[in-house]
Amino acid sequence: QDAEVVRTRDPQRLAQCDVVVDVGGEYDPERHRYDHHQRSFTQSMRSLRPDKPWTTKLSSAGLVYCHFGSQILAGLLGQPEDGPVVTALYDKLYENFVEEIDAIDNGIAQVEGEPRYALTTTLSARVGHLNPRWNDPDQDTEVG
Repeated sequence: QDAEVVRTRDPQRLAQCDVVVDVGGEYDPERHRYDHHQRSFTQSMRSLRPDKPWTTKLSSAGLVYCHFGSQILAGLLGQPEDGPVVTALYDKLYENFVEEIDAIDNGIAQVEGEPRYALTTTLSARVGHLNPRWNDPDQDTEVG
């Protein structure tokens, strides 16, 4: 609730953070490190929560959702975390929203073969437009 959001790739600054998401090169939930960018990372919802059917490789967004989604939904709804309402909503949100983010972020095609249409307005694309271009000399993510 009172968290300060810091955007950085500086390892010294990351070491001072309580939670690190999508940078830092490590997945360690005990230390609250949620990055999926290492070659050895292969986690899916099913591998972390065997009661779930989804095998799409998780992005950092999916990791955060996997670890905290039920808790957040329970708090917002005033329902028990393991209750049927939270469980149903958690599953629907993953299947119809977060899984797409995971797949796109990991370069997983929606279909095999030639796509039938272009996806141009995904959530991932919209967030990407907020970042500096890779060849922009000013890489300050706070300038907008």
